Amino acid sequence: MSEAIKHECGIALIRLLKPLSFYQEKYGTSLYGINKLYLLMEKQHNRGQDGAGVANIKFDVEPGNRYISRCRATGNGAIREIFSKIHSKFEEVQKRKPEKLNDPEWLKQHVAFSGELFLGHLRYGTYGGNSIENCHPFLRQNNWMTRNLVVAGNFNLTNTEELFEHLIELGQHPKEKSDTVTVMEKIGHFLDMENERLFRQFKNKDLTNAEISHEIAKHMDVHRILVESSKYWDGGYAIAGLLGHGDAFVLRDPNGIRPAYYYIDDEVVVVTSERPVIQTAFNVPLTSIKEITPGHALIIKKNGLAEETMVIQPGERKACSFERIYFSRGSDADIYQERKNLGSQLCSSVLKSIDYDMRNTVFSYIPNTAEVAFGGLVDALHHYMNVVKRHEIMKMGNNVTEPRLSEILFQHPRIEKLAVKDAKLRTFITNDSSRNDMVAHVYDTTYGVLQRGVDSLVILDDSIVRGTTLKQSILRILDRLGPKRIVVVSSAPQIRYPDCYGIDMAKLGDFIAFQAAVALLKEQFKENILDEVYEKAKAEEEKPIREIRNVVKEIYKPFTADQISAKIAELLRPEEIHAEVQLIYQSIEGLHNACPDNLGDWYFTGNYPTPGGNKVVNRSFINFMEGKNVRAY
Repeated sequence: MSEAIKHECGIALIRLLKPLSFYQEKYGTSLYGINKLYLLMEKQHNRGQDGAGVANIKFDVEPGNRYISRCRATGNGAIREIFSKIHSKFEEVQKRKPEKLNDPEWLKQHVAFSGELFLGHLRYGTYGGNSIENCHPFLRQNNWMTRNLVVAGNFNLTNTEELFEHLIELGQHPKEKSDTVTVMEKIGHFLDMENERLFRQFKNKDLTNAEISHEIAKHMDVHRILVESSKYWDGGYAIAGLLGHGDAFVLRDPNGIRPAYYYIDDEVVVVTSERPVIQTAFNVPLTSIKEITPGHALIIKKNGLAEETMVIQPGERKACSFERIYFSRGSDADIYQERKNLGSQLCSSVLKSIDYDMRNTVFSYIPNTAEVAFGGLVDALHHYMNVVKRHEIMKMGNNVTEPRLSEILFQHPRIEKLAVKDAKLRTFITNDSSRNDMVAHVYDTTYGVLQRGVDSLVILDDSIVRGTTLKQSILRILDRLGPKRIVVVSSAPQIRYPDCYGIDMAKLGDFIAFQAAVALLKEQFKENILDEVYEKAKAEEEKPIREIRNVVKEIYKPFTADQISAKIAELLRPEEIHAEVQLIYQSIEGLHNACPDNLGDWYFTGNYPTPGGNKVVNRSFINFMEGKNVRAY
């Protein structure tokens, strides 16, 4: 994606299953847990640049000693800042009492972040601000160990206001209306109820309050808490939680929208948002890592027992395809192949756009995240060329000559690296024309590889959302090379609808595909459709949420995908460039062929997996029509 769209959040949970001395003896360090957490978070830094946080719980600590530690930081250097602070505590031990650095039990008693249970979070904020107060993990503290709650997650809920009202009905007074606080307080409420239930149960057995506390910790029904807490959640989520006494969980939404993977052996339980980071950090094979089943929670009891249990009846699997196209690390075995498939699916459309003239076409890609999809396109082009070569050789029959055979075999796709993102340039100049000129230099290009006025240039992008970088920068720069035609190819389909499950694409009017559809309606004197859809959207808001339908689909209905692509090309083509500009988008069929197990395609089709999605898209359209530049959820 050549234009910036912020990444999703990421989680990393580690539960050490052996006594701390085990890791010191086997791995030669008492910092095994915190070091592994650092690896898991650093290798998921692609999932959030706004901030990060870490929490740790120590087991069986004597009263009067701190057993929950947390450190958070903001900014794109947050991970290093956090772990520098944490390690500074151990560096101090190294200076003053070096012999204690290899004594895990002493460290547990005297130094923070030396416990058995870790939770890390990488933040991109789609809701709320980016101050330290908005960084996960969040804490809900209490003097009762079993009432303490630590929460972090990768999620967005579409019905935060409704859930907020539920909390008020329960008698609570939430400090803010963010979905994170709402989720935490909802879980916290039922955590309190579970504590009270168990207290009454054991009180009848004539136990002391101290004894009851131990029994509550042993018998805490985390499954019950999650079932009650999540009844009315609408959205995509992978929510991790730690309880003060040592239980932990990770709950995944019933449609599997947000990802969560785990690995268990006799030493550790590990949960992350991305699979390859577990493979790398723990050197384990792909087959050892499992995906948390949609609607299920991985519950890790303080006694070390870890198992998946169903919390919500799973719905149709709608794992986010945008994860596969762009956000997740391309080193995942399945994602790597899916991205290659996305590229190969585009081959026939690309060949048609250049009139099958391979001799006078150069192929490239932008940005680096599109490289794998580009590899798939190149593989398909090579296959096409091999078919062409075979046909030409067969035509020669017995008249084969060495020069002609060499000429045929030498034919190959012309692959070049043309667009390179330059050092970040500050656009501090206030004059608009000067600022636009600066933006146009964000990318640099390679000169001398195109035949001016002869060659076509095909450049692959992984997705086109707003198209601003294409118009202000990339197309202008590529035009300087002198191509007769620039064909921009998107490995994703046209992004037509907002997201409400964790990616920052909330405003309908920002999408170039929507702008193109509106422009076509106006050109064809069909503006009345906009007003009709507006009235329908307003009417839909009055319905019960489960009856709401997406009426914004009607904006696109009069046009084919090719008509909208052509209008997008027209809107994005700068007036001053000389080259013809074409746009090719992935088809919905091509997307599903490439990612058959990840069919969450609401950005492209408007088929939202939860009722809240339909509510959000209609509200986003209403905001557009009313000139409100605000989020729809």
